[in-house]
Amino acid sequence: MASSRTGLPKHVAGHGPSPYLSPMRWLITFVSCCLPVPALAHPHVFIDTGLEFIVDDSGQLTHVRVTWAYDELFSLFQLEDMKLDQDSDGILTESEEKFLSGFDAQWVEGYNGDLVVFADGAPVDLSGPMEAKATTEDGRIVTTHLRAVEGGGVPATEVVAKAYDESYYTAYEVTRPVSVSGPTSCEISRIDADIDGQLAQMQAFLQTLDADYDLEENDIPLVGENFASEIRLSCPST
Repeated sequence: MASSRTGLPKHVAGHGPSPYLSPMRWLITFVSCCLPVPALAHPHVFIDTGLEFIVDDSGQLTHVRVTWAYDELFSLFQLEDMKLDQDSDGILTESEEKFLSGFDAQWVEGYNGDLVVFADGAPVDLSGPMEAKATTEDGRIVTTHLRAVEGGGVPATEVVAKAYDESYYTAYEVTRPVSVSGPTSCEISRIDADIDGQLAQMQAFLQTLDADYDLEENDIPLVGENFASEIRLSCPST
Protein backbone atom coordinates (compact mmCIF):
# COMPACT_ATOMS: atom_id res chain seq x y z
CA MET A 1 0.00 0.00 0.00
CA ALA A 2 0.96 3.63 -0.14
CA SER A 3 3.18 5.19 2.46
CA SER A 4 1.73 6.55 5.66
CA ARG A 5 2.23 10.00 4.16
CA THR A 6 -0.71 10.95 1.97
CA GLY A 7 -0.29 10.40 -1.74
CA LEU A 8 3.08 8.62 -1.62
CA PRO A 9 4.22 5.30 -2.96
CA LYS A 10 5.97 3.26 -0.29
CA HIS A 11 9.49 3.95 -1.44
CA VAL A 12 9.28 7.70 -2.03
CA ALA A 13 9.31 10.65 0.38
CA GLY A 14 7.79 13.20 -1.96
CA HIS A 15 4.55 14.13 -3.74
CA GLY A 16 2.39 11.64 -5.59
CA PRO A 17 0.51 13.06 -8.59
CA SER A 18 -1.79 11.26 -11.03
CA PRO A 19 -0.38 11.30 -14.57
CA TYR A 20 -1.63 9.24 -17.53
CA LEU A 21 0.83 8.66 -20.34
CA SER A 22 0.74 5.32 -22.14
CA PRO A 23 -2.39 3.85 -23.82
CA MET A 24 -2.78 1.44 -20.91
CA ARG A 25 -2.72 4.35 -18.47
CA TRP A 26 -5.35 6.22 -20.45
CA LEU A 27 -7.53 3.11 -20.37
CA ILE A 28 -7.09 2.69 -16.61
CA THR A 29 -8.00 6.35 -16.12
CA PHE A 30 -11.11 6.07 -18.26
CA VAL A 31 -12.35 3.02 -16.37
CA SER A 32 -11.63 4.62 -13.00
CA CYS A 33 -13.45 7.83 -13.88
CA CYS A 34 -16.54 5.92 -14.95
CA LEU A 35 -16.90 3.95 -11.73
CA PRO A 36 -19.73 4.75 -9.27
CA VAL A 37 -17.39 4.37 -6.25
CA PRO A 38 -13.87 5.47 -5.47
CA ALA A 39 -11.45 3.40 -7.53
CA LEU A 40 -9.84 0.73 -5.41
CA ALA A 41 -7.20 0.09 -8.03
CA HIS A 42 -6.58 3.49 -9.50
CA PRO A 43 -2.83 4.02 -9.98
CA HIS A 44 -1.44 7.39 -8.93
CA VAL A 45 2.20 6.88 -9.86
CA PHE A 46 3.45 5.18 -13.03
CA ILE A 47 6.88 3.64 -13.29
CA ASP A 48 8.52 2.15 -16.36
CA THR A 49 10.70 -0.65 -15.05
CA GLY A 50 13.86 -2.40 -16.20
CA LEU A 51 15.66 -5.40 -14.72
CA GLU A 52 19.20 -6.70 -14.95
CA PHE A 53 19.81 -10.22 -13.64
CA ILE A 54 23.41 -10.75 -12.57
CA VAL A 55 24.54 -14.37 -12.84
CA ASP A 56 27.98 -15.65 -11.88
CA ASP A 57 30.09 -18.20 -13.75
CA SER A 58 28.60 -21.07 -11.76
CA GLY A 59 25.08 -20.20 -12.92
CA GLN A 60 23.97 -18.60 -9.65
CA LEU A 61 21.75 -15.54 -9.61
CA THR A 62 23.58 -13.21 -7.23
CA HIS A 63 22.01 -9.76 -7.79
CA VAL A 64 19.16 -7.94 -9.49
CA ARG A 65 19.59 -4.36 -10.64
CA VAL A 66 16.33 -2.45 -10.89
CA THR A 67 15.59 0.65 -12.97
CA TRP A 68 12.62 2.89 -12.24
CA ALA A 69 11.64 5.65 -14.67
CA TYR A 70 8.98 7.82 -13.06
CA ASP A 71 6.25 9.51 -15.06
CA GLU A 72 6.65 13.14 -16.06
CA LEU A 73 4.18 14.63 -13.60
CA PHE A 74 5.48 12.76 -10.57
CA SER A 75 9.02 13.72 -11.60
CA LEU A 76 8.03 17.36 -11.86
CA PHE A 77 6.52 17.39 -8.38
CA GLN A 78 9.50 15.57 -6.88
CA LEU A 79 12.05 17.88 -8.48
CA GLU A 80 10.11 20.93 -7.34
CA ASP A 81 9.79 19.54 -3.84
CA MET A 82 13.56 19.00 -3.66
CA LYS A 83 14.25 22.34 -5.39
CA LEU A 84 16.19 20.71 -8.22
CA ASP A 85 16.43 21.69 -11.90
CA GLN A 86 15.63 25.31 -11.05
CA ASP A 87 16.32 26.36 -14.65
CA SER A 88 13.71 23.83 -15.86
CA ASP A 89 15.90 22.49 -18.65
CA GLY A 90 15.30 18.88 -17.59
CA ILE A 91 19.01 18.31 -16.98
CA LEU A 92 20.53 17.91 -13.55
CA THR A 93 24.00 18.97 -12.58
CA GLU A 94 26.36 16.43 -11.08
CA SER A 95 25.71 17.79 -7.59
CA GLU A 96 21.95 17.69 -8.16
CA GLU A 97 22.12 14.07 -9.29
CA LYS A 98 24.09 13.22 -6.18
CA PHE A 99 21.49 14.97 -4.00
CA LEU A 100 18.62 13.17 -5.74
CA SER A 101 20.24 9.73 -5.61
CA GLY A 102 18.67 7.55 -2.96
CA PHE A 103 15.49 9.59 -2.51
CA ASP A 104 13.49 6.42 -3.28
CA ALA A 105 15.82 3.99 -1.50
CA GLN A 106 14.86 4.68 2.10
CA TRP A 107 12.38 1.88 2.53
CA VAL A 108 10.14 1.12 5.48
CA GLU A 109 10.77 -2.16 7.29
CA GLY A 110 9.17 -5.10 5.54
CA TYR A 111 8.85 -3.40 2.16
CA ASN A 112 9.78 -5.83 -0.62
CA GLY A 113 10.74 -3.18 -3.16
CA ASP A 114 7.64 -4.01 -5.22
CA LEU A 115 9.59 -6.91 -6.68
CA VAL A 116 9.11 -10.63 -6.11
CA VAL A 117 11.55 -13.23 -7.38
CA PHE A 118 11.23 -17.01 -7.36
CA ALA A 119 13.86 -19.62 -8.19
CA ASP A 120 12.59 -23.12 -8.96
CA GLY A 121 9.29 -22.10 -7.38
CA ALA A 122 10.78 -20.94 -4.08
CA PRO A 123 10.78 -17.26 -3.03
CA VAL A 124 14.15 -15.52 -3.21
CA ASP A 125 15.11 -13.18 -0.38
CA LEU A 126 16.67 -9.96 -1.63
CA SER A 127 18.61 -7.32 0.25
CA GLY A 128 17.54 -3.73 0.53
CA PRO A 129 18.63 -1.24 -2.14
CA MET A 130 22.33 -0.62 -2.70
CA GLU A 131 24.29 1.61 -5.09
CA ALA A 132 21.32 3.93 -5.53
CA LYS A 133 21.71 6.38 -8.42
CA ALA A 134 19.43 8.94 -10.04
CA THR A 135 19.34 11.11 -13.12
CA THR A 136 16.76 12.62 -15.47
CA GLU A 137 15.77 11.71 -19.02
CA ASP A 138 13.45 14.00 -20.96
CA GLY A 139 12.10 15.48 -17.75
CA ARG A 140 11.61 12.12 -16.05
CA ILE A 141 13.46 10.94 -12.97
CA VAL A 142 15.25 7.66 -13.62
CA THR A 143 16.76 5.75 -10.72
CA THR A 144 18.62 2.47 -10.32
CA HIS A 145 19.42 0.33 -7.32
CA LEU A 146 21.08 -3.03 -6.79
CA ARG A 147 19.71 -5.84 -4.66
CA ALA A 148 21.75 -8.83 -3.57
CA VAL A 149 20.39 -12.35 -3.24
CA GLU A 150 20.59 -13.22 0.43
CA GLY A 151 22.90 -16.13 1.11
CA GLY A 152 25.10 -15.36 -1.87
CA GLY A 153 23.00 -16.74 -4.71
CA VAL A 154 20.44 -19.22 -6.02
CA PRO A 155 20.48 -21.40 -9.13
CA ALA A 156 19.33 -19.41 -12.15
CA THR A 157 17.96 -22.43 -13.97
CA GLU A 158 14.36 -21.26 -13.58
CA VAL A 159 13.86 -17.74 -12.21
CA VAL A 160 10.59 -15.80 -12.31
CA ALA A 161 10.34 -12.10 -11.40
CA LYS A 162 7.37 -9.76 -11.12
CA ALA A 163 7.41 -6.02 -10.43
CA TYR A 164 4.19 -4.77 -8.87
CA ASP A 165 2.59 -2.88 -6.01
CA GLU A 166 -0.04 -5.22 -4.59
CA SER A 167 -2.38 -2.30 -3.82
CA TYR A 168 -1.92 -0.97 -7.38
CA TYR A 169 -1.33 2.53 -6.06
CA THR A 170 1.83 2.47 -8.15
CA ALA A 171 1.62 0.90 -11.60
CA TYR A 172 4.76 -0.78 -12.86
CA GLU A 173 5.26 -1.58 -16.54
CA VAL A 174 8.34 -3.51 -17.65
CA THR A 175 9.01 -1.34 -20.69
CA ARG A 176 12.71 -0.69 -20.16
CA PRO A 177 15.44 -3.21 -21.01
CA VAL A 178 15.52 -6.58 -19.30
CA SER A 179 18.95 -8.17 -19.50
CA VAL A 180 21.27 -10.71 -17.95
CA SER A 181 24.90 -10.14 -17.08
CA GLY A 182 26.73 -13.43 -17.08
CA PRO A 183 26.61 -16.57 -19.23
CA THR A 184 25.55 -15.76 -22.78
CA SER A 185 23.48 -18.94 -22.93
CA CYS A 186 20.92 -17.58 -20.47
CA GLU A 187 17.52 -16.84 -21.99
CA ILE A 188 14.90 -14.27 -21.00
CA SER A 189 11.19 -14.48 -21.82
CA ARG A 190 8.06 -12.76 -20.59
CA ILE A 191 4.37 -13.33 -20.15
CA ASP A 192 2.30 -10.15 -20.14
CA ALA A 193 -0.86 -9.80 -18.12
CA ASP A 194 -4.28 -9.58 -19.74
CA ILE A 195 -4.77 -5.90 -18.92
CA ASP A 196 -8.13 -5.54 -20.67
CA GLY A 197 -9.49 -8.66 -19.00
CA GLN A 198 -8.30 -7.64 -15.56
CA LEU A 199 -9.75 -4.15 -15.95
CA ALA A 200 -13.08 -5.61 -17.01
CA GLN A 201 -13.16 -7.84 -13.94
CA MET A 202 -12.23 -4.93 -11.71
CA GLN A 203 -14.94 -2.74 -13.17
CA ALA A 204 -17.55 -5.49 -12.84
CA PHE A 205 -16.65 -5.96 -9.17
CA LEU A 206 -16.77 -2.25 -8.38
CA GLN A 207 -20.15 -1.86 -10.02
CA THR A 208 -21.58 -4.39 -7.57
CA LEU A 209 -20.73 -2.07 -4.67
CA ASP A 210 -23.03 0.54 -3.25
CA ALA A 211 -22.08 4.15 -4.02
CA ASP A 212 -21.67 4.76 -0.28
CA TYR A 213 -19.35 1.78 0.20
CA ASP A 214 -16.38 2.91 2.27
CA LEU A 215 -13.25 1.39 0.81
CA GLU A 216 -11.13 2.85 3.62
CA GLU A 217 -13.02 0.90 6.27
CA ASN A 218 -13.27 -2.35 4.34
CA ASP A 219 -10.68 -4.74 2.99
CA ILE A 220 -9.52 -3.54 -0.41
CA PRO A 221 -8.71 -6.40 -2.78
CA LEU A 222 -5.00 -6.43 -3.59
CA VAL A 223 -5.05 -6.64 -7.36
CA GLY A 224 -1.61 -5.35 -8.32
CA GLU A 225 -0.18 -8.75 -9.21
CA ASN A 226 -2.98 -9.27 -11.72
CA PHE A 227 -1.52 -6.47 -13.86
CA ALA A 228 2.12 -7.56 -13.60
CA SER A 229 4.25 -8.96 -16.40
CA GLU A 230 6.06 -12.18 -15.57
CA ILE A 231 9.73 -12.11 -16.48
CA ARG A 232 11.44 -15.49 -16.81
CA LEU A 233 15.17 -16.17 -16.71
CA SER A 234 16.54 -19.55 -17.68
CA CYS A 235 20.23 -20.42 -17.46
CA PRO A 236 21.71 -23.87 -18.06
CA SER A 237 22.92 -25.69 -14.98
CA THR A 238 26.66 -26.22 -14.68
